[in-house]
Amino acid sequence: MATITTTKVGPKFQVVIPKKVREAAQLEIGDFLTAELKPDGILLKPAIVVERDFKAELEQHLKEAEADLKTGRVLGPFANARDALRALKAFAKKRTHAGTHHRKVRRAAR
Repeated sequence: MATITTTKVGPKFQVVIPKKVREAAQLEIGDFLTAELKPDGILLKPAIVVERDFKAELEQHLKEAEADLKTGRVLGPFANARDALRALKAFAKKRTHAGTHHRKVRRAAR
């Protein structure tokens, strides 16, 4: 899908991306783009920006995951994705039933 249009560089070196191109690329106001100089021109590509709050949250999750690894709270290794999915489903099912079972035991013990 090649959409070629011409645009003009403005006084502050701003470039307007034509509507057809914006829509085809699904760009929205406020999106970030990377500008890369290529031998035949400038390539603009959508940029992925990681927000600081997200980064802190991600680092916390990684610390928790590392702690799980060290204590052996892991599933796997697996030979393939199918085996991993089976194990995850079995683990989730086990946790669901365990939670229900513990509640019944506590009530019965009173």
